[in-house]
Amino acid sequence: MGGPGDPPEGTPEGAPGGGEDEYRSVVFDESFVRAARLQEFSAEERMADHAPAVRRRPSLHRGLTRQALILVLLIAVAFGTAIYMGLRHPYGSPEARRPVEPLRMTVIPLAPTGKVPGTADAEYLYAHSPAAQYDVGAEGIPLPVTRSTAHFSDSQVLTALTTAKDYIVRSSLYPEVLTGRQVRPARSLLDADQLDQFDRSFDHPAADGRHAPTGWLVRLDPSRAQLADDRIRVKGDLQATESDASTLDVTADHTFVYALRPTGAATNALVSLFTVRRELTFRFTRDDLRTHQIQLLTSYVQAGPLACAEDSTSYFRPLLAGQTAHLGGPAGTDPYETDSPAALCGTLAAGAEPTV
Repeated sequence: MGGPGDPPEGTPEGAPGGGEDEYRSVVFDESFVRAARLQEFSAEERMADHAPAVRRRPSLHRGLTRQALILVLLIAVAFGTAIYMGLRHPYGSPEARRPVEPLRMTVIPLAPTGKVPGTADAEYLYAHSPAAQYDVGAEGIPLPVTRSTAHFSDSQVLTALTTAKDYIVRSSLYPEVLTGRQVRPARSLLDADQLDQFDRSFDHPAADGRHAPTGWLVRLDPSRAQLADDRIRVKGDLQATESDASTLDVTADHTFVYALRPTGAATNALVSLFTVRRELTFRFTRDDLRTHQIQLLTSYVQAGPLACAEDSTSYFRPLLAGQTAHLGGPAGTDPYETDSPAALCGTLAAGAEPTV
């Protein structure tokens, strides 16, 4: 049995034996070298005094690591969630937006049969006219009891009615709108797709059934008349109906009675009444309800006392106390122009005027 320094296969032949050989501990044969385990230390291990003599190499892992498996799993879950949400979106698929129809308008002047009655007291005129029991201002535009429809909730119907009322108030009762100083209060409520038509109506007025400012607003000629009493009398109603699954329609029918005197006249000048009936149809999509905007579909207006020969496209030019309608009818209608509406004019019934 060999000693501690002997090669694994024993002492080679011919080699000197015995512990007296000074090279015995450092001279090895080929079999010893092949059997030795070699390990090269890193720089950090060579610098450390307590480094182990032999460093174990980490075992090789076959396949994907745990982190890679988790990452792949997360990607798969995210991808599957995206597909599911796309198929089952909680808000439903967006509906195709229906093109906004242009406003169709009809403005009919009503001419008196005689002199326009008047007194110095506006309250007396109101009390002796069909407007005696009318409410004042926005109180004459009450909201009906709201009920849900097949596809719209109570709150959505209420929003449509409230927004329609807001437009009526702004376009019929605001003093700055009535006198032609402002149009923005009403304009700001319109659907964006109707703004071009609205702006063109005021930039280039035309009696074509599409671009008359008086179809959008009640607008008095400031050079002719001014309000004698800001307590405008109003009566009418609103109704909401569902036209289809994506739109609500609101119809409005209101009569407005204004007390007027000549522009710049003294406070004791004679006052007369001017009556405007507006029948409007509004449409609301779900986007309009969300943004509190309207689409104005139709505007049917009757106003008097006016002269048929006067142009009521840009402004109403009321006949005031003591005045009579000039002879002559409305502007001529050309039956060959199929794109232009007929020029209309009516007669103001005697019962529609106050008795003085």
